[in-house]
Amino acid sequence: MVMEKRKLGTGGLAVSALGLGCMGMSFGYGPAGNKNDMIGVIRSAFEHGVTFFDTAEVYGPFTNEKLVGEALAPFRYDVTIATKFGFVANAGDDGKWTKLDSRPRHIREVAEASLKRLKTDVIDLFYQHRVDPEVPIEDVAGTVKDLIAEGKVRYFGLSEAGVDIIRRAHAVCPVTALQSEYSLWWREPEKEIIPALEELGIGFVPFSPLGKGFLTGKMNEKTTFDASDFRNTLPRFTPEALKANQAMAGLVGKMAERKKATPAQIALAWVLAQKPWMVPIPGTTKQARLEENIGSVNVELSAEDLLEIDYAASKISLVGDRYPEKYARMISR
Repeated sequence: MVMEKRKLGTGGLAVSALGLGCMGMSFGYGPAGNKNDMIGVIRSAFEHGVTFFDTAEVYGPFTNEKLVGEALAPFRYDVTIATKFGFVANAGDDGKWTKLDSRPRHIREVAEASLKRLKTDVIDLFYQHRVDPEVPIEDVAGTVKDLIAEGKVRYFGLSEAGVDIIRRAHAVCPVTALQSEYSLWWREPEKEIIPALEELGIGFVPFSPLGKGFLTGKMNEKTTFDASDFRNTLPRFTPEALKANQAMAGLVGKMAERKKATPAQIALAWVLAQKPWMVPIPGTTKQARLEENIGSVNVELSAEDLLEIDYAASKISLVGDRYPEKYARMISR
């Protein structure tokens, strides 16, 4: 199997059609994985053709960047590493990363620290993790533009930004990619975001393309999560919502049976089929799941298959908000 390449944006950044989201190896979905095991998964992804790896300073915090930097060091310049700035730990909130800070000085501080943790002399793709309403996006874009001119960053990205912010940032420094949630379980970007990206020539990097695990078909109302798993806080993962939303998992499962694929492969193939400039970044801590996800690039969904999925999905009313209010406030509109 040869992994195809896709271009993010018009600036020449080419990456594997499927990336690897590394967050869950250190943070978010329960206890951190064994370091050597996680290095093995990352290096195996590279051996299978994955050249696009996603991390952030807040994942851990800090430990995920160090993990990714160590794992990719042997082939650093054969891969693209994306990391992020925009948060600071809030001492008044038990040290949680709930405070935004995209002031130019802080962006520079994060860049220098991330370079060290990633064991590299350049950050390939530097995302603003969340839009900071206290800092004009023009100042943010201008700072990253300066970092690009200095050779410390190659490309500029945004995460969970709205159309107005995207346009204003792009006017100052070309935005190579937007990273936001997108899957059969969350299609909100189709309304305004995806048309704007197409117009502006900006790539799209969907995170949680498997619906944070829901679209694998392995969850029901009896599913429980580790105490440290952030899905415990999400309205869509209450027992009631998991039960009510089984129709969507069933739709994916039915197509998987027909295509002799797994539900995860169908969910990823669906995203890949939407636009040639979309590069989903499913995450995993398991070798078997990594290989399963990579297998999605060989699953072909015809135009008729896609129409059938869209029609069936349009009949399903999903239950539960994506985020609780305190996190929803951080999403730019």
